[in-house]
Amino acid sequence: MRETIRRHRSAHRPAAVAAAVGVAAALGAIVLSGPWDAGQREAERVRAVAAAGTPTGSRDTGTTGDRSGGSGPGEEPVAAPSAGPVLDPLGPRVIDFLPGTEPTPADRDRGVAGNPAPIDPASVLDPLLDDPALGTAPAATVIDLADGRPLYARNGDRSMAPASTVKAATAAAALHTLGPDHRLTTRVVLDPDRERVILVGGGDTGLTHRELGRLAARTAEALGTRGIGAVGVGWDPGPGGAPSHHSIGVNHNIAPFTPLMVNGGRLDDSTTGPAPRSADPAADAAGAFVRLLKEEGVEVRGSSAAPRAVPGKAEELAVHRSAPLSVLIEEMLTESDNDMAEALARAVGEARGHGDGRGGAARGVTEALADLGLPMDGVRVVDGSGLDRSGRMTTDSLVGLLALAADPARPELRPVLTGLPVAGFTGTLDSRYPDVGAGVVRAKTGTLTGVNALAGTVVDSDGRVLAFAFLTEGTASATAAQNALDRAAAALSRCGCG
Repeated sequence: MRETIRRHRSAHRPAAVAAAVGVAAALGAIVLSGPWDAGQREAERVRAVAAAGTPTGSRDTGTTGDRSGGSGPGEEPVAAPSAGPVLDPLGPRVIDFLPGTEPTPADRDRGVAGNPAPIDPASVLDPLLDDPALGTAPAATVIDLADGRPLYARNGDRSMAPASTVKAATAAAALHTLGPDHRLTTRVVLDPDRERVILVGGGDTGLTHRELGRLAARTAEALGTRGIGAVGVGWDPGPGGAPSHHSIGVNHNIAPFTPLMVNGGRLDDSTTGPAPRSADPAADAAGAFVRLLKEEGVEVRGSSAAPRAVPGKAEELAVHRSAPLSVLIEEMLTESDNDMAEALARAVGEARGHGDGRGGAARGVTEALADLGLPMDGVRVVDGSGLDRSGRMTTDSLVGLLALAADPARPELRPVLTGLPVAGFTGTLDSRYPDVGAGVVRAKTGTLTGVNALAGTVVDSDGRVLAFAFLTEGTASATAAQNALDRAAAALSRCGCG
């Protein structure tokens, strides 16, 4: 681990992170205020406004909550509301230490988490990681993000299944390869010889029904300007043809992969988490598109859409562009979106010339991580989501990844940090950390049968931002293991780890 940190420190100068990490202006506020007052987290901003009683837009209306970002060309971003209404229940541990506030002398004596004395991280973590709930030989790594100093290491180089913490690696690879402003496009093209429109997916697994409706409306308008009132409808099945299942097979956690789907192929009204999935999301999306075209007054020939290749002379009629990749990645990490993670991994593989299949995705992400300078010892990428338990990461590599995302020389990677769920507030951590750690722990969760993981950042009682990673295997109870990891992360918030 020391060699890993030494190499990273010389290559990326993490001492500068305190001034320019980009998550917030001041190191002590990096996690406390960044999600709201720095205006970087749409989901948390909307929640903060709602808590303050201010009306907000929805995800699909083109206002603050829209996937396209809500602002028109040249418009300034919507100002973020104060964090106060959201964080107020936490008391002085958080709210009184936000920028622009003054803690009382008693608060200063008590410290951010109620413990003013510096504590050796080993004395805090060793007994917590010895908990039998964490299975056999759990691994842990902790560093100070300001200067890269290793603060704690336990089996840090042990190669283990990362579960969904690997999504941080997928995110970094996508941002590095495609750029934070990249958008996934869903298109409608016209085959003029057959007067057939073809719906072409671009990997936007979060495409909504309302966005598909807008695409149909623009298609109808474009057909009208050409004097075409009746068309056949097809859809492009993508290079792989039929939808391909993840290696775990049919599962409510992920839809069969295809570049064209609506709402992750869900068959219910949910937008996150496990749900019944379509066996053929592309065909279902195309069927919905046919119905929407008819509602727009277009006559559709034939009873349904069919898979069709896009001809070389096709004319583009309409296009929908997703939110920027930076926004998609924040959503993907916060909600642990398996479908988006796999789509982004495939986009990386294709962009790097390895094809858009599963193998190409794994090679592309691996190559991108190596390009970033991440030490790859013990790392084996097999998918983008972490659902395949044959994938491998180490806690050293996960912490190294977080340090890369905090590097001021790599601002494009910042969504890896800003997308982490906030303990007690957002995503997969919204109902965790009811006592210590809420608001100051931000971490990506990971859960498979017998595997539990947590990797992220935490602010300690001295205001330092620490990066940590915990990996476990052989756990008997997911709930007990999750609680044990939460206690360990929360304990870091209570120690002055200098």
